[in-house]
Amino acid sequence: MPELPEVAALRDFLADRLTGRTVADVRPVAVSVLKTFDPPVTALEGAEFTGVDRHGKFLDLAAGELRLVVHLARAGWLRWQDSLPQTPPRPGRGPLAVRVRLSGPGRAGFDLTEAGTHKRLAVYVVRDPAEVPGIARLGPDPLAEGFALADFRALLRGKRHRIKGVLRDQSVIAGIGNAYSDEILHAARMSPYRLAAELTEEETAKLYAALEDTLREAVDRARGLTAAELKAGKRLGLRVHGRTGEPCPVCGATIREVSFANSSLQYCPRCQTGGRVLADRRMSRLLK
Repeated sequence: MPELPEVAALRDFLADRLTGRTVADVRPVAVSVLKTFDPPVTALEGAEFTGVDRHGKFLDLAAGELRLVVHLARAGWLRWQDSLPQTPPRPGRGPLAVRVRLSGPGRAGFDLTEAGTHKRLAVYVVRDPAEVPGIARLGPDPLAEGFALADFRALLRGKRHRIKGVLRDQSVIAGIGNAYSDEILHAARMSPYRLAAELTEEETAKLYAALEDTLREAVDRARGLTAAELKAGKRLGLRVHGRTGEPCPVCGATIREVSFANSSLQYCPRCQTGGRVLADRRMSRLLK
C-alpha cells in the first residue's frame, strides 16, 4: 500500500506534469471506484489543473473549482503515460479503473489501476477535500511543520492499544501504514505489542525521533523517482517489513513475522522484544 512517503512523491511527480494542463476527458472504466456522483467525474473535463496536494495517504488534484481526490488503498496505483492509447478503454476484468487524458499534443495522461480481487481504490470528485469522509477524520500529519514531541505525546496519552495499531490509525496520525509502522518500531527498538499509554517519557521521545527520521528518510529516497519507480524504491528502503527470515540489518538476528487475517507485521526479536518471539496465532491454529 502506498503510504505517506510514496504519496508525497506522487504529489510532486504529478504537480510537475499536471499544473497548467487541461483535462481533455475522463473515462471511468470501473464505476465501483467512484464514491461521489455529484458533480460527476466528467465535470472535470475542460478544467485546468492548478496544483496537487496530499492529505495523509490521499492525493488531492485541484482542477478548476473541483478536486479529484484519490485513495490508492492496498493494491491501487497511478500509471503515467506520455502517450495514452488511441482506443477508448472498455470495462472488463483488467486492472484499469479510471483514465484521465490531458489536452494538447501527445495524448499524455494517467491511469488509475487496481490489481487483485479486493477492490478498495476510491475516487472522489468534490469541491472541498473535507467533503471526503476519510480526510475529515484524519489526525495530524507527522511531517507537518509544528508537529512536535509534545503533540505526539498528547496523541498517545490514555490509548490502551498496541502501539503498532495506534501508529496505523489514521484518525490518530495521518499517513502511516503497515510497512512504515514496522520500520518506525524497529528503529525505536520497540515491541509492536507495547501499549501506547504505558510508554515512558523517554520511550515516547525515542519513538517520536524514530517516526520523524524514518518518514523523512523515506521521503528523501522517494523524491525524484517516477511513478513507475516508486514501488521498487519503497521495497529497497525497508529494513524489516516484508523481510521475514532475513537477517536484521542492525544485529543479524532472524526477522520474524506475526500473521493476521488480512495483514502481517515483521520485527526483530533481539532488537525489539528482548529476544522473545511473538506468538503467531495463525500458525498456532495450523499446528493444532
